[in-house]
Amino acid sequence: MKYLKGATFFTIAISFGAAAADVPPYLADRGPGVPTSMFGTYVEPGQLLVYPYFEYYLDHNLEYEPYEFDYGLEKEFRGKYRASEGLIFLGYGFTDWLAQEFELAWISAELTKADDDPSDMPAKLAESGLGDIETQTRIRWLKETATRPEVFNYAEVVFPNHGEKGLIGTMDWEFKLGTGVTRGLGWGTWTVRLAVEYDKAEEAVALGEYAVEYLKRLSPAWRVYAGVEGSDDEIELIAEAQWHLSRFAFVKLNNAVGLTSKATDWAPEVGVMFVIPTR
Repeated sequence: MKYLKGATFFTIAISFGAAAADVPPYLADRGPGVPTSMFGTYVEPGQLLVYPYFEYYLDHNLEYEPYEFDYGLEKEFRGKYRASEGLIFLGYGFTDWLAQEFELAWISAELTKADDDPSDMPAKLAESGLGDIETQTRIRWLKETATRPEVFNYAEVVFPNHGEKGLIGTMDWEFKLGTGVTRGLGWGTWTVRLAVEYDKAEEAVALGEYAVEYLKRLSPAWRVYAGVEGSDDEIELIAEAQWHLSRFAFVKLNNAVGLTSKATDWAPEVGVMFVIPTR
């Protein structure tokens, strides 16, 4: 058994070592692929990414208004929120500069009413069904070289879904346009992202997500990610470990912790990313 484990690791080391030898040092952490919306994950031309994963949410002070759930009162309260979500992510690399993504979720969520909420909203509000349905187009405009960083853009569309369900639904179309800069260094790879978003239900354009990210390959089998991501005044710290079982599959172990009161307190995630060559 020890021999088999050693042989498996040796095989992984050989395959990743060969891949690493084909790229310059500044790509050693991430490889030559186009960046995807999945943290620390890149897709190369002709690759199909299939990522089934599970995410859990726990927030002791979720901000809500009873009005959002058709209970009349337009006043902010803080309630306890729990949710479990199963998701499937698909990503495909068309070229070395263009990739497309699609994501679908099924969610079960529960909100416990705040003690000081006088509305007719029930003590516990529970909803389940399809969650967010979204797609992203990812474009790399400028490849990284020894003297310049990589520059990429992304456009996201979230489709209206369950508009009558205030807890899990998406009321109307949502659009996001973002840009990012990535630089690979000997001690890790850094990415900075910024986006603007338009919510048709609110008819408003606002600053969307912003993030600072760090990625480092520790060994042929292990890669780690850390990032701070926010949207408005909701900011969270994210950490992830990736265990590469082979060139075609790796386990993602992710954990997010809220840094501000309006961010979700705790959101762990686990899944397996499958990399399927199609060419």
